[in-house]
Parts: sequence; structure tokens; C-alpha cells
Amino acid sequence: MTVPAVSLRAVEQADEDTFTSGLWAAVEPEFLALLGWSAEVRVLFFPFDHPLLGTPLCRAKGCSQTSRARGLCSGCRLRWREAGMPPLEEFVEMDRPRRQVGVEECAVAGCARPFMSWRQPVCSTHLAQLRRRQVTLEEFLTLDDVVPLAPFGPCEVAACHRNRDGKSPYCHAHQVRWAHAVSRGLSTEEEERWRRTTPPVTANNEVSLRGLSERVVAEILFGIQARTREGFHTTPFLIRNLTNRLRELELPSLTAVEPSQVSRGVRGICNSLVTLVGRFGLTPDGERTKDVWNGAVFGLAGHLRFTAIHQPWLREAAKEWAFFSIPQRRGRVLSSVQDILSAFALLSESLRLQREDHGNDIRAVGRRDITAFTNRIAFLRNTGAISARRSVVACRYIRSNLVRMRSLGLTRPGQPLHGLADDFALLAEDIPDDPEDTEAGKDLPVEVMRRICEHLPSLVGTKRNGNENHVAVELLIDTGRRPQEISQLRWDCLKQDADGQHVLIYDNYKANRKGRRLPISQATAGVITRQQELIRADFPATPTADLMLLPTRVANPHGRKPITAGWLSGRHREWIRSLPDFLVPTRVESEGQPVTRMLPFDKSKIFLYAYRHTYCQRHADAGVPVDVLRELMDHRRLDTTQAYYRVTEERRREAVDRVTEMQFDRHGKRIWRQAKALLDSEHARRAVGEVAVPYGVCTEPSNVAAGGQDCPVRFRCVGCGHFRTDVSYLPDLEAYLSDLLRNRERLAAALDADDWAKAEAMPSDEEIRRVRRLIKRVKDGLDDLDDNQKAEIEEAVAVVRRGRQSVLLGMPRVRQPLPDLRPERPA
Repeated sequence: MTVPAVSLRAVEQADEDTFTSGLWAAVEPEFLALLGWSAEVRVLFFPFDHPLLGTPLCRAKGCSQTSRARGLCSGCRLRWREAGMPPLEEFVEMDRPRRQVGVEECAVAGCARPFMSWRQPVCSTHLAQLRRRQVTLEEFLTLDDVVPLAPFGPCEVAACHRNRDGKSPYCHAHQVRWAHAVSRGLSTEEEERWRRTTPPVTANNEVSLRGLSERVVAEILFGIQARTREGFHTTPFLIRNLTNRLRELELPSLTAVEPSQVSRGVRGICNSLVTLVGRFGLTPDGERTKDVWNGAVFGLAGHLRFTAIHQPWLREAAKEWAFFSIPQRRGRVLSSVQDILSAFALLSESLRLQREDHGNDIRAVGRRDITAFTNRIAFLRNTGAISARRSVVACRYIRSNLVRMRSLGLTRPGQPLHGLADDFALLAEDIPDDPEDTEAGKDLPVEVMRRICEHLPSLVGTKRNGNENHVAVELLIDTGRRPQEISQLRWDCLKQDADGQHVLIYDNYKANRKGRRLPISQATAGVITRQQELIRADFPATPTADLMLLPTRVANPHGRKPITAGWLSGRHREWIRSLPDFLVPTRVESEGQPVTRMLPFDKSKIFLYAYRHTYCQRHADAGVPVDVLRELMDHRRLDTTQAYYRVTEERRREAVDRVTEMQFDRHGKRIWRQAKALLDSEHARRAVGEVAVPYGVCTEPSNVAAGGQDCPVRFRCVGCGHFRTDVSYLPDLEAYLSDLLRNRERLAAALDADDWAKAEAMPSDEEIRRVRRLIKRVKDGLDDLDDNQKAEIEEAVAVVRRGRQSVLLGMPRVRQPLPDLRPERPA
């Protein structure tokens, strides 16, 4: 038995009426009053002075029109161009021709008919009487027999709320329009549709909703209210253009508008209203049954899509897992959840392609399907369809979240995974090996960083995005924080510690640690202070506790919303692409010989997170101990910090080869003078057969076995045959010599110490001579090199020292100043 089409249409109409009634109920009376809404007139009057709904008036003296560009209305802007575009400050004070627009009622008291014009402010009937009597207007208005007249009735154009000015069915403006339409060939048979679709007379801040369906009116009002709540600015002329187009298309709802049916300018406001109206009535429980979830229902941005998971049982299980997991996620985006769903989409695709039943029978899948999946992952990785990193992450996601689904009880009777075999699970050995392509190489060369800092002044914002992008990038470079941590900084993020030094207060969102403190330089504090002054001036009415240091200039009238890391990344990428090439010294082979040439640096490697790696590398190169560096990076584990600045094995080996050519024993004699490269076995021996000491390495077996804590000569390294040093330890040798000399002077001046104690602690003359000889031999070896060789050795030394951990002997250290890329900056 089929349901009659009339019955189905009645049900749809009832649903539409219910939805429309719900929208009307959601529009607050206070908001309707703000727009001057009347159910009889059906015209919106946008307030001029509202920060989100108003449009400023024209700056020209005596003009009552709203401004569009440069603070001028279209008419005054034309006058400004015709006047030769003088300075605006002078132009706006010039006298302008008096020209009034709009229609008022007849000047006769109580007369409801429209006047003829601003110069003749009486209706046509009273104007005829005035002319017959040949008196002035003021005298005419005082005559006793001049009485008010009843209106002719409203204009019959659906969108118009003006009265007719005579026997014509239209107001004066639409009389002119209809005559013009007829002159262009419009027939009288088309007059009825012309009345329904022709736009109203444009008036300053007015938008007529007359002639639109009840649902469209409710959608527009609800959408404007929602935009205002979210801080978006809504201009009357865009809403007016949209309503005129909707009236012309005679569509029943905003959702029926096709993108090609509206202009580009109107398309944006239309899409915004459709999006906001589409959220009305949505609930989390209602979304969980759909294949595409609207993140706004959960207070998040974006959508969750389950459409790529083909099997019904796996898709439903993914929905249940997502529904329970979303509240446990930090941040306002759903990308992390969608990444896991994408991993399950890979599993789903494997089942669909490799099983005869396409994986739809949950009781038939098992371990063989997991093996088939891992084989397919390997195939996709080997063919380049997915990256090695994604193959690892996808398998990890599936392994952990299949366990999570089982722990949520999804295998119980009546649940999506009931009947799923226990062996349908990934084991630890099914996870591919984690590639080490993330070990290093993300830090930027010093030459690139210097050029970026030189061009920072060009990263200036417009009125729309302010100065936030410039300040954000400068803080990323100076502090090494993550992009999200910088973009979310509060206005009052700058504090001083007990000794008066500046610290940055930020939140580590990745690790969910709030109120972290980072020491910063005086120059960086100056950047923050200047930005605070600008933001305070831009948002003087907002309490500083609510302000952001880097507020977005979109939908943010009070400065409470920060810029996003994604927005900042996009602006930064555009800026980097606009800069000239960054030339860096690069080792290339020419005619069989390695040479150094200045070649362009790959700009794709310059991204926001690279500044964090560069910050870490900069501090490591400056000799900051790794445990201190871990605290600066706000890492819990030491190996996480080391991964930020470890050099690749290729660079490390090349550097070791070069430095080894200038290795010395305790007597200052060169070792491996003729060596061009170490054997693989020698590289391995260096890794396991020696241990670091303060200014070299030790190969003494018992001390190596004890990790450097069992030196038989009590760290008199320059007198031990197992000691080796090289050119990379030259700064340490010089520092050690200074310590020896300083200690000798201090002990010699000490009064309250026995002679035997002084003799025991006094550095020996022989040790001092040995250290001086070592330093002299190393420097002499450097002097024997030409400029290119020196440059290569210096680069190799930098690489070796970068990967070297500091060796401390429990001696107190004075806190060193943090490295600064631009010491010339004012504080």
C-alpha cells in the first residue's frame, strides 16, 4: 500500500511549519526590538551605532548616508574623485550640495499621503491647492480649510512599504521603475510577477523582508542573531542584496540557494546564514546516528565524517567510540578524532577489497584479515600512497582503539562489535618500525634565520588582521614555543620573577600544563609590552583579564578571541613565499672535488614549528646543558629534547671524519694525520670504546666501563695516555686553562689553609704547560689550513659540539645568558 503524495506533502509542510515556528521562537524579542522589527511593516532598521550591526555614516559634512569606502558614501566618494582627490580631512569639511533622499509624509498635520519632494513637502493634492491659492507654504499650513487626507493605500509592489501618491497602484519610485520596465519590453502579462520580485526602494539602513516566505524571514532573523552572538559584523547592504536576490528567485528557503545563483559578495553571507540555521535544533544524540557530524553540536569546530568506513558494524562502532572520546579531547578542533577515523577507513578499505563479503559479516573476520591489512599497509607505503610515518601512526591508532572499543563494552550483545573474534586485533609486532626521519634537520640555518629577522618588518598586517602576525612570528623565534601556545597568549602574559627578570606566562596545551614560566630577554619583553599598548588602545572597554595578546580581527569586537595557529601558518607561508631566495653555503661536488657554494634554501622547510627546533638548536650550540634545555622546551623526557637537535648520522659522521683529522694525544702530537675517513669499525669503536671527559675523550677501559666515574688518575687527563682531544674541544681547553690559572691565584692568596692542603689542591706547573701546549698545537694546526679548509673544519666542529652532551663534575656553574639572534634590538 503506497502513501498518497498529498499525505506526504502534508507531513513535509507540517515539518516545515514546525521548523519555522522553532526559528521564530529562538529569535529573542530584545533582538527584534534592536532591529526595529514590526510584524506588520516587516522591515529591519539596522542601528547606525551598533558595533556589529551598524555602518558608520559618511564623514562628509551634512551627509546622512552610510559610508562604504574611505569613510565616504558612494555619492561623496564620486565628488571626492571629481575634485581631484584632495586630502580626506580637507574634503569632508567642504560644503556639499544639499541633496535629501527618502520620502516623508505630507507637511499638513495628520495627512497620511507622501510628500512630492524635499523642496515641496506636501502631497500632490495639497500641492495643487497651494498653487491655486498662490500663498507661501507657511501661510498655507496655517489655513483652517487645509485638512489632512486619507492615504491612497500601500504600494502594490510586494517588497515596498511606502504608500501610493495617487491613483497609480505604485508609489512614485515604483511608478518610474514600472514605466522603465515597460519601455524595455516588459509586457503587462508579466506585471504580476514584477510586483512580486522587484526590489524595494533602497533606504540607508533599511532592509525590507516583505515579499519573502515566512521561513526565509525566520531564517534571516535567526541567522543575523546568531552571527551577532558569535561576534560577526553584518552589514545592511549585504543582507539587502541577499533578500533582493531571494525575492527574485522566489525560493522557499535559504537552503535552496545554489552558489551559482548569487554573486560572490552575497554568497559569503548566504553560506554563513545557512550554516548557522543548519545548527538549529541539533543535539549530540541526534548527530550520533548520522554519517557526518557537525562539530558545533559538541562545541567544537569542523565536522566528523564516517562515510569512508564501509562496513556497517565498524562504522557504528567508530561512532560509539567517537561519541565517548570527544569529551576527553583538548582543543576546539576535531582533527585528532578524524585522524583516527581515517586510520579505521584504511582498515575498512582493506576488508572491502580483500574479502568476498567485503567485510560485512562481522563473525567471519579474524586474524587473517589483520595480516592482510598489514600487508596492504606495507604495499601502500612501498608504492608511496602513504608515508612511512602515516603507516606507523595508523597501525598504532587501530591497535589502541580496538582495545578501547572492547573496553567500552561494544562487543556485548546488542552492541556493534558483538560477535567480533578476539584475534581481530593488531599485536605489537604488527606495528611497522618507526622511521627516524624526524630525528633532526628541522632547525633552520643561521643564514636563513638572519634573513628572516631582517625581513620581519615587512610582515605587517592590514587593518583587518592588525600587527598580530608580525608579533606572533617574532615571539615564535624568540621563545621557541609552539604556534598554539603563542597564538593563545593572554594580554597579561608578561611577569617578573624575584630577581626582576622577565618571564613569559603561557599554557602548554599539548601536555595540558597551565601557567608555564619561560625566561625571556629584555628585547622580547619589549615586543610584548608594545603589543600590549596597541591592544589596550584598540579595546579600551574590555578588562585586561579578558583580553588576548594576539586577538583576531574577525568576529571579535571585544578582543577576547585569539588568532588561530592555522591562520597564522597561512599568513606566514604567504610571507615566506614573497621573500627573495635565502642563499646558504652548500657542499656540492665540482669536477670531482667537494666545494662550498651559495645555493637557495628550500622555502618549504621554513614553517612555524621549525622556529621551535631552531630555538632548541640555538641553545644547544650555546652550550646550554641538556637538562636545562629540557626545562626550557617544557619536555618531561630528556630524549624528547635531544630529538630536537640531534644531527643526522650522515652529518655526524662527516663532521667526525673532519674533526678526527685534527686529533691530538696528551703530548700534542697529531693522530690520524693522513686519515681521510674512518672505517666503519672505528666509528663503532668510538661509540662504545670511549667516554667523554671535560675537554676530550677517555679510552681507559675501566673508566669507560664505569661511564667516566672511575678515573685511576683522578681526572688528570693531560697526563694520561688514554686521553684524546681534538679541535672541537678547543673552547673547553681554553676554559680549563683559565680555571687552572684562576685556581692557582686563589690558592696562592689563601691565608687560612695548611701548606699540605694548598699543595694538594694547587694545579701543577706541568699540567698548565701541557694544556698550553695542547692549545698551541691545535691552533697551529688550524693556521696551516687554507680558508676553505678552515670553513669546513668550523662547520664540522659546530655539528660535533651540537650533538655533544655537557660533562659536569659537580662543580657549580653560573647561569649563562640565553642566546639572542638579534642582539642589536632595543630592549
